[in-house]
This record gives sequence, C-alpha cells and structure tokens, in this order.
Amino acid sequence: MSTAIVFPGMGPSRFSEVGRFMMISPFARRRLADADAALGYSVLDALRSAGDGYTAASQIAFVVNSLAMADWAEEVLGERPQLCVGPSFGERAATAYSGAMPFDELIRLTAELAACELDYYRTEQQDVVSQFIVRTPLEKLREVLDGMAGRGEWHEVSAYFDQDVHLVTMAERHLDGFKQHVRDLGGYSLTTMRPPAHAQVLEPLRKRMQDEVYPRFSFSAPVLPVISDQDGSLVTTGADVRTMLVDSVVNQVHWGHITRALAEQGVTRLCVAGPDLLIHRLGTLKKNFELISVGPKDAMRPRRPARRHVVSR
Repeated sequence: MSTAIVFPGMGPSRFSEVGRFMMISPFARRRLADADAALGYSVLDALRSAGDGYTAASQIAFVVNSLAMADWAEEVLGERPQLCVGPSFGERAATAYSGAMPFDELIRLTAELAACELDYYRTEQQDVVSQFIVRTPLEKLREVLDGMAGRGEWHEVSAYFDQDVHLVTMAERHLDGFKQHVRDLGGYSLTTMRPPAHAQVLEPLRKRMQDEVYPRFSFSAPVLPVISDQDGSLVTTGADVRTMLVDSVVNQVHWGHITRALAEQGVTRLCVAGPDLLIHRLGTLKKNFELISVGPKDAMRPRRPARRHVVSR
C-alpha cells in the first residue's frame, strides 16, 4: 500500500478559522516558532490584525498550518508517504515537506511572493477574476464557454478538479452572465477568487516574480518525489521544483493528470494535510483512493485517528 500526502490549495486561513488551532496545537506552535524566527515578527499577531482578506499573513499561516497537520499525521497516525502533491497554493507546503527547500526559507519565499503579488494587483488586472463552479459536467461547461467565445468574451479554464468541478478565469464584467448560464444548466457557483489564479493572462505577474523574487532563493532535489499539479510529471530536481512554482501562476491545475500519475506510481491512499474544503470531496478521488483528511479539528485530537473514506472497488 503506497501513500501520497496532498497539500490543498488555499483554504480557510483567517484568524477566526484557524487561530485556536495555531495557539493550542503543539505541532502548530513548533512551526510558528520557526516561522516567527525566519520573518522576525509574530505570524499569529500579523494574522490577527490582517482582517479577512487575501493577505500575506493568511498565506504564511496556511503554509504553517498545512505542514503542522502533516507533522501530526506522521507522529500520531504514523503516516509515511512515498510521494507528495501540492495543487495550486499547496505547492508551497509541498516544496518544504519534500525537502526541496528548508522550512525557514520557504516561509521567507512565501512572504516575498505575497508582497510581490499584492503589490502587482494594486495597479494591474483588477478586472480579472477566477470563479469556482460545481455540478457542471464538462459538456455543459463547454456549452457555457462556447457561448462566451461566440460573444467575444475572453476566458480561460484555470483548473480542472473533477468531471464537474472547475475554475474559470474571465473579465469581471462577464461574471454575472457566466454564473447565470451555469445556473441555467443546473450548475452552482462557489467562491469568486480576487485576485485570479492560474491563467496565461497573468504572464506579467509570473515574470515579475521570476525576475524579482526567485533569484534570491535556492532549490534542492526533493528527498520525497513530488507530482506536478500542472501536468502530472514527477518532479525530481531542484530546477524542476523552481519551474513548477514559477509557472503555477499561468499554468492550469489539472487533477486528471495528477490522478493518473498517482495511479501509475501505485498510490492507493491519500493523506490530505491542511485546511481543506474541496479535495476530500472530489468524487473521482473518493472512487479511486482511500482518503484520510487531516484538518485543524483532527490535528487537535492527539490520540484519535482522522476521519477516513475507504475506497470501494
């Protein structure tokens, strides 16, 4: 039986959602102490005062919490993963967990990338959003997108999560019409992401990060192999880890590629470590893998195993 650890994309990270875990969990406190030392300030205090937006503090806290939950899964559940996956923002935690970059450096990288990103969006591409949709099979999504194309409305599919779960990027002025068409076809719109993610139109941001942030950081070959969330390839060198992170800004996240790669590597169990609202609910994953979900509530139960979903074949 082979296990892969999965770090989810950006999920709950406001102080009201994760503050108690970060103050009580010994695993979170250890990671927080190291993060505070790396940055020279209190991450918890920054998170408490940051509010509810998409902030640098929330991004750093999400990495801290994801890795703290992975630590708990190792120590309490005895998890020993053979592979690592980090879709979307989860690439950050995967980079540290795999050994491609020390934790303190990864925290500094996350802080600098957040500052670069937030500065970029103060003046650029403020009219672009990414929209999560569910209950929308591919054929219905194509109908929606064909309609947009026919009207000359630019769009990109930024992420494929499951047969009926997607992330689509577009100009905000077209968002209401998009959501209405999805609703008319029986689908449902969830979170609207501001700022957007994983779209070729964000190439100027990718280049700014590549030129201004990444040259100050070094990557090593991961000790634990990483599966790319973009094409399902096995990432085995430090250069490849860097490329994966840099290109994540513009490349689509594709769970179809990830799922095939996991199966090819003989993986049968997935340990989802981090505040997650999506991955543990994906139908294709539930059909093909045993899922172990380790969230903040699980990781505050020192002797109780996390909830499980056992695959039925």
